Amino acid sequence: METRRIKKALDNLDLKAKKSLGQHFLIDRHALSKVVKAAELAPDDLVVEVGPGLGVLTRELAARAGQVIAVEIDGRMVSLLEDALHDFNNVKIISGDILETNLSFLETGRPYKVVANLPYYIASAVLRFFLEAEHQPELMVTMVQKEVAQEIAARPGKMGLLSVAVQVYARPEIISYVPPSSFYPPPKVSSAILKLVPYSDLPFGSADRESFFNVVRAGFQGKRKQIVNSLSQGLGQDKVNILNLLSRAGLEPHRRAETLSLEEWLKLWSCYEEMLGEGAGSG
Repeated sequence: METRRIKKALDNLDLKAKKSLGQHFLIDRHALSKVVKAAELAPDDLVVEVGPGLGVLTRELAARAGQVIAVEIDGRMVSLLEDALHDFNNVKIISGDILETNLSFLETGRPYKVVANLPYYIASAVLRFFLEAEHQPELMVTMVQKEVAQEIAARPGKMGLLSVAVQVYARPEIISYVPPSSFYPPPKVSSAILKLVPYSDLPFGSADRESFFNVVRAGFQGKRKQIVNSLSQGLGQDKVNILNLLSRAGLEPHRRAETLSLEEWLKLWSCYEEMLGEGAGSG
């Protein structure tokens, strides 16, 4: 039984799951198989695993992929991982924070996938790290908090800043929901298996990223406010300018940010850039 094995492994090294690192080890074989299946692994795949913990998922990945790079922030787990995975010669374990780790293969252009049971506190940052990378993964399968997955995959009417921030880079799909009992120790909330397939062509370059998100953040600044008021406040623009902007973008001023589609956000941003270029952006 996976729970017993994990408890024994922790006890042998006098270890406990660190709350500060959001450690909840996956023990449900059914959920594990769903994660692996969603990753669509092939024998020549390069897989990056964030937070391998005790290596339960790592073993499944290594058995199916060509190479697995497992990045573990908890130094206590590294020796345990090396011992647990000693029979796999296609696993490289890196001790460190994924957000500060030099992954040289990202610069080579080699295709890769990301598969991870992400701690809740770092999930959004890790997703952003890979989605905004110059060399994106071809696919991501992550375990995240249920509510986070739902916000990421939301459709117009329920979209938030996180929805737009992810969907502008990738197509999201919730594979399955996972109850707290599938982890040891069990978290207080349910989780979800989230699959992201990045787009090959992005609507803007890295130089335009900040200006796009400035508009989106402004739109969501006033929760449930009409978009005309949120944008006026968030962008520091006269209401007349914003009404003109919305007219250009074909948007009604009474709309609320959560109702806009990704295409409408992109159109709004494009029109705003045009307006600024014409010198019509005075406050």
